[in-house]
Amino acid sequence: MPFLTVKFNLQKRVKLAQGLWLIYWLSVILGIMIFSLGIFFKIELRKRSEVMDNIESHLVPNLLILVGMLACGLNAFGGKMCHDCLDPMKFSKMKSMLKPFMLLSCGFNILLLLVVLLCFLMQFSIYLTLAEGLKNSIRFYKDTDTPGRCFMKRTLDMTQIEFRCCGNNNFRDWFEVQWISNRYLDMNNDVVKDRVLSNVEGKYLMDSVPFSCCNPGSPRPCIQHHLTNNSVHYDYDHRTEELNIWNRGCREAVFSYYSSIMTSIGVLIVVFIVLESADVAGLKYLSTTLETMADPENPECESEGWLLEKGVKETFTDMLAKLKTLGRGNQVQEGENTPEVAT
Repeated sequence: MPFLTVKFNLQKRVKLAQGLWLIYWLSVILGIMIFSLGIFFKIELRKRSEVMDNIESHLVPNLLILVGMLACGLNAFGGKMCHDCLDPMKFSKMKSMLKPFMLLSCGFNILLLLVVLLCFLMQFSIYLTLAEGLKNSIRFYKDTDTPGRCFMKRTLDMTQIEFRCCGNNNFRDWFEVQWISNRYLDMNNDVVKDRVLSNVEGKYLMDSVPFSCCNPGSPRPCIQHHLTNNSVHYDYDHRTEELNIWNRGCREAVFSYYSSIMTSIGVLIVVFIVLESADVAGLKYLSTTLETMADPENPECESEGWLLEKGVKETFTDMLAKLKTLGRGNQVQEGENTPEVAT
């Protein structure tokens, strides 16, 4: 017995076809949005590629671009099919394409589910990538004369200004590296000599941060040097002075930005999956109700449409049986190709 049987007359068939046509073209618009978001996400990742450890995170935007293009083509074709279904001549020509198209749509939904999972699972990868990339960026901040690192300072400064952050975990990360190049240090100065000689690795370390860590909303001029020395500055306590520089680390700030993009894209794709599922279900009803018309030449006659030709249990059992038969067939073919051993 067919599952979820519904009776249709001409008016209902027309409304179903028109509704499906609208949903398909709405899906095309969502496909364009997914494609655009994929390009936007890829550009955002490339803008800060210098502060990221690798390019594995580009898997998600590349998939989004591919899925967006497939969605536009698939749903545009589906909209045309729904538009032509009510014409008996056109329906007879496309009847053979309905089943493959619905199977293709189901496969596309599985691909969309995979993309949704990646949108959430790859966030952890981006977090680790940012952690290592920002750590290296801070270390190479001073190497403005080194090929391949010439723009590291500019990129990191712009990142800290844009995201209102400082350092990797916090501003204290700058205390652990020499972020001023030796070419800007006066090695004849006793203070500089003492700092360099007092460090085991011969680095010029200090409790200071770059200007990009400064908070423009601070009521006092920015204090970026001697941050932990209260006696150097008037009316200053580094333990309570929170407005002077950004306390938030760039890893948290940038990851939060990328995470919000990926989560939004994931939610959009979930909505898209719901629309695709509605399209497949509606197309199944439309095709079955057109096939079961008693008199195809009389469009006024009633007919029945269903979602599954059999019940859910019977359909599932038949699918398992077909898979088992297919598996056995492959085993037989492998056995036939195996050469016999002479005795």
